[in-house]
Amino acid sequence: MTSKQRAYLKGLAMTMDPIFQIGKSSLTPELTSAVDEALEKRELIKISVLKNCMDDSGQLADMLAERTRSQVVQVIGKKIVLYRPASKKEKRKITLP
Repeated sequence: MTSKQRAYLKGLAMTMDPIFQIGKSSLTPELTSAVDEALEKRELIKISVLKNCMDDSGQLADMLAERTRSQVVQVIGKKIVLYRPASKKEKRKITLP
């Protein structure tokens, strides 16, 4: 992903609300599969890491990206933004510059 594409995705993510929260149980298999399904439908998602989660947001983002075969767009404080294009080209909603 180029810096121009990353900047474009950051701009799209600014107006989004987080759709998942990671709490004290950290990354569970259920959360990982839910994130995977959401990425397939939405392509770009925002995740919030709650204060009671003891893990580092950056490490959580890397682990989630690895497990869901997605890319980390940005990690700001306790917010994570992930991107993965839809598997079928006709279902893609986001066209990168």
